[in-house]
Amino acid sequence: MPRAERPRILTILHQETSSPGRVGHLLVESGFDLDIRRPPLGDPLPETLEHHAGAVVFGGPMSANDPDDFVKRETEWLAVPLKENRPFLGICLGAQMLVNHLGGKVEGHHQGLVEIGWYGLQATDEGKALMHWPEMVYQFHREGFSLPRDATLLATADAYPNQAFRYGDNAWGIQFHAELTRVMMQRWVVRGAQRFELPGAQPGRDHLGGRLVWDMHLKRWLVEFLEVIFGRPQR
Repeated sequence: MPRAERPRILTILHQETSSPGRVGHLLVESGFDLDIRRPPLGDPLPETLEHHAGAVVFGGPMSANDPDDFVKRETEWLAVPLKENRPFLGICLGAQMLVNHLGGKVEGHHQGLVEIGWYGLQATDEGKALMHWPEMVYQFHREGFSLPRDATLLATADAYPNQAFRYGDNAWGIQFHAELTRVMMQRWVVRGAQRFELPGAQPGRDHLGGRLVWDMHLKRWLVEFLEVIFGRPQR
């Protein structure tokens, strides 16, 4: 008998060399396949998610406020998972696009601070009721976002208070990065070294050193978080 077709997760990346990393690995291990699209390279986005089990929009070096056509199209496309009430996760840029779509604001810190490295995270009461959250998370951003109207804040932090939220039944956004493998983090540290001089950023050695201490807890959280959002395919 032919193998039953596995449900697919639409996976949206923003650079030719970008990878879904640990999020992709965990989804595949859970029983999903990945339908990878790269809108900046001309890949179209589906008019419906009827044939997908959900969608993930990852980060990228661009801003959700950039005037590029693909940024505008992708932000407008988010009406599809929202209207169809399909599971959706936005990570960093993906979360910021969701905020813009919902009428919120994406902007830098009023004192110019960035989060590049490992930073403390505090779950809200609503977040604690959902699951256990890590105390430290990995960040790589210069802009944050406001909390969209009618969204539920799940986790907060000092410099950027809106770190994770839920909108409606199935839309989620997180500012931080749990998807990085060790190889991905090393690549980011090498290619992003010029950003370590920005106010609030941590030196590259602290990125890799912090991983030895905190990444295990972040991965454990990610496993549970993905199951909360996407569940597990029916066998």
